[in-house]
Amino acid sequence: MGSAKKSSASRTARIEEMRRAEQARDRRKRILVVAASVVVVAGLVAGGVALVRSQSDDGGSTAADDSRSAGRFVTGADGVRAWKGTLDRNHVTKTVDYPVTPPVGGDHNPVWMNCDGDVYEDEINATNAVHSLEHGAVWVTYNGDAPERDVEALAAKVKKTPYTLMSPVDGQKDPLVLTAWGHQRTVTGADDPAVDAFLEKFVQGQQTPEPGAACTNGLSK
Repeated sequence: MGSAKKSSASRTARIEEMRRAEQARDRRKRILVVAASVVVVAGLVAGGVALVRSQSDDGGSTAADDSRSAGRFVTGADGVRAWKGTLDRNHVTKTVDYPVTPPVGGDHNPVWMNCDGDVYEDEINATNAVHSLEHGAVWVTYNGDAPERDVEALAAKVKKTPYTLMSPVDGQKDPLVLTAWGHQRTVTGADDPAVDAFLEKFVQGQQTPEPGAACTNGLSK
């Protein structure tokens, strides 16, 4: 009888010990579940914040920019229009709504158009061309009203001039336009003395935000 009582007591003790162990395991599981939940929630919150920031960040958006660089042109005695106002220089991947055509500066694509005397037969992305302006290039543009002989003569001049590029821009008002960062002027033709004067002053001129920056190894079309 005594032996049976001892065996029963021992079994009860083992069961009780097992219960305590099980309860301990349950507590540990609950603690781990709570900790994991906290980590997940924190991750979701951080991800949500990052998403909101990325959507509000200029560089991450592909939508058109409704903000315009504030300012206006002031025309000098030499006929060059200088932009008086803000020209932002952020790198963006979206379309930028520039206040003038062709643009004279502002936010632009991280990749520049090659501007080592490059002549483009088709229209190019303005945001890439503006990056070229930032590097000190002069952008020669023309519309459908420009005489073919002037287009050909200007193309020949551009091909011989580093830190220049040329392309059609159908949306511009005047047939022939020369543009540098923050500066612009129209010319009457390829033989207009203002062409050489503008190139002389503004190719890698004092207006250049990033003098010496590359005009190669960018986009070629």
